[in-house]
Amino acid sequence: MTGTESGVSEARSAARTPLGRRFTLLMGVLLLSSVGNGLCFPFTSIYISRMLGLGSGAAGGYFIAMAAASFAAALLGGPLADRRGPHRVGAIGGAALAVGYGLLAPADGVALVLLSGACAGVGFGLFYASVVGVVDLAVPESGRRTAFTVRHIVNNAGIGFGSVVAGLALHGAGTPAGTLRWLYLANALAAVPLVVVIRALRPKEAVRDRSAEPESGGAAGPTYRALLRIRPMALLVVAQALFAIVGFTQIEATVPLLMHDHMGVTLGWVSAVVAANSFALVALQPLLSRRLERLPETVSLAAGPVLWAGAFGCGLGAALAGPSAPAALRHGLLLAFAVVFAAGELMYSSAFYPLLLRWSGEEATGRASALASLAWNLGTASGPAIGLFVISQSSATGSWVALAAGAGAAFAVSAALHRRAAHGERAAGA
Repeated sequence: MTGTESGVSEARSAARTPLGRRFTLLMGVLLLSSVGNGLCFPFTSIYISRMLGLGSGAAGGYFIAMAAASFAAALLGGPLADRRGPHRVGAIGGAALAVGYGLLAPADGVALVLLSGACAGVGFGLFYASVVGVVDLAVPESGRRTAFTVRHIVNNAGIGFGSVVAGLALHGAGTPAGTLRWLYLANALAAVPLVVVIRALRPKEAVRDRSAEPESGGAAGPTYRALLRIRPMALLVVAQALFAIVGFTQIEATVPLLMHDHMGVTLGWVSAVVAANSFALVALQPLLSRRLERLPETVSLAAGPVLWAGAFGCGLGAALAGPSAPAALRHGLLLAFAVVFAAGELMYSSAFYPLLLRWSGEEATGRASALASLAWNLGTASGPAIGLFVISQSSATGSWVALAAGAGAAFAVSAALHRRAAHGERAAGA
């Protein structure tokens, strides 16, 4: 059986494989944690700089402390997850997140704000270096693609719902700073069930096997350098950074400003487009899951930026139509953008982490996850600045074209990855 035939067979099996109660429980606490994140993450810079009166320098320091701590924790957490198991590292990461969020509730000075950012960064670094392994061990191998698609949807749906709840709580609040303090406390508490469940889901056989290992502290499995020497893995890491830069950060940061400032779209309709993207993720997943899983993973990954280019094309059509066009046409094209972009997100989420697990192997899942997390952080840090620079220098039509070109760059890397993987399969078959 060829690699492609094997992949199709596994995909058909996945469509019939129940993911199980362990996975359902894990997704439940991940949803709760994501709701907690949505309660306050959009307001953190405003809360620190204005409501606490500490200024933009303190707000910037918070995010710098978070980024630095996350980078270091991810590098350390990857090998630790491979040696001691992802559940232990994930639980420590979740606890650090709870402490980091909780410290912002009583914060009244720069020192506590910076400590909060550092704790949250450690939490993010450790958690994202381990969560791939935690999810993978909660489902049968044939259910990987569906599991990681559902995880992506749960994360987005939770943040979206949390943002709505926070908006309602803050609307008309007499003391917004006081309300936000309670929201940060709620965010901290929402991370506690995640810690408990991750620890509870740790496989007993893993506990026995790993407890018998020598306490030498040596790093088993491939090093980061060895992983990056695997050509498909290196391309996958580059693709992860590009997906963040040209895709996910653009719909979050650039596209709303582009619609509002360059196209005269009202804030209500900007909000509707963003909400439509979140709802489309939930609605499309059951409709597309079987079709997605019949595709080889590398094809699905490459299809993601193709769909994003099509989505940006819908935005371009709305820009070309102009304000004089019927509102139904312009708004319909913008809603089509949101839906098509969501389909591209599902293509990515169903393929990226299964490919990461395949090429890293069980002995290096933590390190591979850490590399993916670092690439993602690089993309999310640079993507908004790049996108905002583009729209500040271009017209509405030029901006949509530039966004589509960025998706084309991500496709080029994904296509190279597909060719490299196919070549490797043919070489192995020979």
